[in-house]
Amino acid sequence: MPASTDSKSAPDSDTAAPPLAGVRILSLALNLPGPAALMRCRAMGARCVKFEPPAGEPMRHYSPHAYAAMHEGVQVETVDLKSENGRERLHRTLDDTDILLTSFRPSAMTKLGLDWPRLHARHPALSQVAIVGAPGARADEAGHDLTYLAESGLVTGTDLPPTLFADMGGALLAVEAVLTAALHLRAASSGPDSAPVSVPGRFHEVALQSAAAWLALPRTWGLTQPEGMVGGAHAGYRVYACADGRVAVAALEPHFAARLCSAAGLDEKAASAMADAETHEAMARWFLTKTRSELERLAVERDVPLHTLPLAAV
Repeated sequence: MPASTDSKSAPDSDTAAPPLAGVRILSLALNLPGPAALMRCRAMGARCVKFEPPAGEPMRHYSPHAYAAMHEGVQVETVDLKSENGRERLHRTLDDTDILLTSFRPSAMTKLGLDWPRLHARHPALSQVAIVGAPGARADEAGHDLTYLAESGLVTGTDLPPTLFADMGGALLAVEAVLTAALHLRAASSGPDSAPVSVPGRFHEVALQSAAAWLALPRTWGLTQPEGMVGGAHAGYRVYACADGRVAVAALEPHFAARLCSAAGLDEKAASAMADAETHEAMARWFLTKTRSELERLAVERDVPLHTLPLAAV
């Protein structure tokens, strides 16, 4: 159960226990979202155990570096859940577990006899955070990060997205669910006399498609559409070519836009017309005359938010 805190005195920020201190998590989740969530839970103080199948974690084979980073401090054991002995070992471990983290399809959990109704009946105090692809009735559908991003409008051309947004966003939502479960345990695990009280566990579903849809909200609202102010319409919020590379400039607020225009030799009218084609063109011409080092100095001297980059890879 989560560690209790002394109600007589609140700990200061330097001595406060991590938010998941004392929480016992068992993970069956493979690939990226589950291990990434477990990594953050471990950093928050949780005691983390992971059961991997005899074939091992796929991430260990195709990205050993990522696997090592995500499993540092995690107790990893090999358990065959398809065998009766493996499932009994799982249940013995769950007797001493607060939260179970999974990433199987619901049908696979049912086939193993590990669906939530049966788990809850055998381990009533256990909570489960189940990472699935799509929410609700779609949870058994085949899908992956790329398909969820495409469904949410985050694939805008033929290039792959630069990172796995749905997987990593789903990992954060899974951590949010773990924290919610831990708060439930912590709030309800002690009675008025501080005597331990058994509380029923809860089931939390986390869908990667829902994570993608959440990340896509700025685009859904039009903010990052081409006509949006952070989608390219504002001349102070763009990526430009410069003399020896590129520059990501984020002079969105009026005071930043005014400083950028002043540095570029543009008048006050330009600072109030950052969406005009003329301002865009003037800004693009000016950036082409500046090197990365010149722009980095300007950013410090003029207090303008920008970051330079090398030439784009071919």
